[in-house]
Amino acid sequence: MLTEGALEITGRLTDASNLTLRAIASVDGLSMECVYKPIRGERPLWDFPDGTLAHREVAARRIAEYARWDCVPLTIMRAGPYGSGMVQCWIEQPGDTDELVDLVPEDDIPGGWLPVLRAVDVRGDDVAVVHADDAKLQLLAGFDVVVNNADRKGSHILRSEDGRVLGVDHGLCFHTDDKLRTILWGWAGTPLPEDVREGLHRLAKGMTGDLREDMHGYLTVSEVDELAKRIDYLEMYPIYPMPPRGRTPIPWPPL
Repeated sequence: MLTEGALEITGRLTDASNLTLRAIASVDGLSMECVYKPIRGERPLWDFPDGTLAHREVAARRIAEYARWDCVPLTIMRAGPYGSGMVQCWIEQPGDTDELVDLVPEDDIPGGWLPVLRAVDVRGDDVAVVHADDAKLQLLAGFDVVVNNADRKGSHILRSEDGRVLGVDHGLCFHTDDKLRTILWGWAGTPLPEDVREGLHRLAKGMTGDLREDMHGYLTVSEVDELAKRIDYLEMYPIYPMPPRGRTPIPWPPL
């Protein structure tokens, strides 16, 4: 359905930076909801090449798939009503979903949650951005380090109806410079969990062969080389990095 179905546009996500359309993909009487981001709707950025964000989203899914990390929805490149673009499965979230990232009073951080950012709200009260100490969220944080995600906001983290924790909006990934900006710094300086290390081993092997070839279809040569170096480095030193001091480590807005 996602690959060959006819795309019918049903709405637009108006808070997205780039043109992001909700659609239904239908084929042979079957249909599914999806997100469609045409390349022609991408806004130019000063630090990423024009017209490459959709390809980066597909590359991010490929990395997760190859590592056997179930943390990115199925994502493909295909033609659509507004030209070629990224198409991704729509993730429906249950209404009673527990929050994974939250803004709370600084003196009322829930037990088992990790503080990331302290600030002062408009009333002058001390608040903190926190995230859950959740194994599935921890895997997503490891994935972000690998793909050098420059935009891991709280709104880009979804818990699906079947309990999976999934990341979306991966257009700002794979830069050759260190661009990691995330609200998932709670594990900084701690060892990577076993499922992340196992995935890194698969990726390292793949980057000597078929995976590297796949990445050349989505990224520049230098970006693929830097991706391989990050994977090798994390295999040698399997620790979550510390936040950088020379630039902002947090995307804006964080939530």
